[in-house]
Order: sequence, then structure tokens, then C-alpha cells
Amino acid sequence: MASIVLKSLSVLLGIFFIFVGTTKLTPKISKELHKDLRKEFARYSKVFPLAQTLDFKVSSKWYRRTVGGLEVACGLCLTFIPSKRIKQSANLVLAVMMLFATYNHWMVGDKFERLAPSLVFFFMLSCRLIVEYQIQRKEKMDKLDKLTSKKNASPSSSSSTTNDNSTPSSSTTTSSSSPPLHHNKGKKDL
Repeated sequence: MASIVLKSLSVLLGIFFIFVGTTKLTPKISKELHKDLRKEFARYSKVFPLAQTLDFKVSSKWYRRTVGGLEVACGLCLTFIPSKRIKQSANLVLAVMMLFATYNHWMVGDKFERLAPSLVFFFMLSCRLIVEYQIQRKEKMDKLDKLTSKKNASPSSSSSTTNDNSTPSSSTTTSSSSPPLHHNKGKKDL
């Protein structure tokens, strides 16, 4: 069940970020949305976190293209690449980008309606990471259980065959060489 949730989250989030990243890169999907994004990134480039500290200006054009390119690349990784490590890396990059988008919206004074989507997608990406962590943890526990059951099964089966073989010989030895049990009991009382 958890793997179905993980796969569906990966595909849906991947497709969403491919779409959003493409709208930031090209006006072919929606000219109005692309124009609006260009204006927004002009505002976001002014509040870039390290711009004032390091005394440099971020080009809004390259800022928008970098964010859009990363969203498309990470969305493709989430949707089509089967490697778990690559999917986790793409997920982490997108989660950090959503936090950064939340910061940008906050700093330019956007209303909550503009800020909310980045928060929602941050939480969705976080949920995907949690589900993937739980699946990996369960797989490790299952492997560990299999190994311990194999280790426990192997020595007990060999020791039981050894005990079965040694039991008759030891009982004959015990009965012939050791004194009767009631005789030992009497010595203890003295």
C-alpha cells in the first residue's frame, strides 16, 4: 500500500513540477501566466537572501530560468527515473525550493493566497520523503528478520541432529558407568 502511495505521489508531483517549470521557461503553454511570472521574479530577485550580504544583484531572467529548469529536471526525475537515490535527491531539492519560494512570497509581502501553494507542495514533498523513509525502514527490518531467522534456524537444526545422535550413546554411557540416582541422593544427605 505504501509503495502505491509513494509511486502516485512521485508521478503527480513530478508532472506538476514539469508543468510549473515549463511555464517559467517558455510562454508556449500560457502567455499570460508566463508574463505574470516574469513580473513576479523581478520582485523576487530584489529579495534574494544573500544579495545584500554579498553585495551582488541577481538577474530576474536567470533566476526564473534557473528555478524553472530545476523544477523541470527534478520533476522528470520524480516521474521517470526509477533510482530511489535520484528521486530522494530531486525531492529534497524541490522541498528546499518550496521553502525558498515561501520566503520570497513572504519578503515581497504577498497575501496568503499566493504563499499557500508553495507551503502545500512543501508539505506534500515532505510527506513523500516520510513515506519513502518508512518503506526503506520496513525493508531493512524485513531483511534483518530474514537474516536472523536463517541464522537461528541453521544452528538449531544442526544442534538438534547432534543431540539426537549423541543422546542414545550418552544415555547408555550414563546408565552403565554412573551409580543409580537414589544412591547419589543419599550421599548428599550425609
